Parts: sequence; structure tokens; C-alpha cells
Amino acid sequence: MTIEAILIMGISVGAVVSLVSFCLYRVLTLPPVEEETLKGPLEIDTRDTQDAD
Repeated sequence: MTIEAILIMGISVGAVVSLVSFCLYRVLTLPPVEEETLKGPLEIDTRDTQDAD
């Protein structure tokens, strides 16, 4: 490999690793979500049990 190819490969790998690290940091440092604001599937009324045959 030439020096130019190694340089381009290093820059591209470094950019991808930096972007992944930044995104993981942003996601893992989010503030915790209160449980009251979450809605589970049991609270959804699908109305399919009202006229069950």
C-alpha cells in the first residue's frame, strides 16, 4: 500500500470511530425517563374484546 492509501484509510476509520463514539456518548448520557410518562401496551384499548364471540 502506498502512503496515500494508508493516510486515507486512517482518516476514514478515524472519522467513523469518532462518529460512533460521539453517538454512543450522547445516547448513554441521556437523562433518565420517568416511568409515569411511559405507556405500556396494556394501556392501549384495541376494543377487540368487547364483542368477543
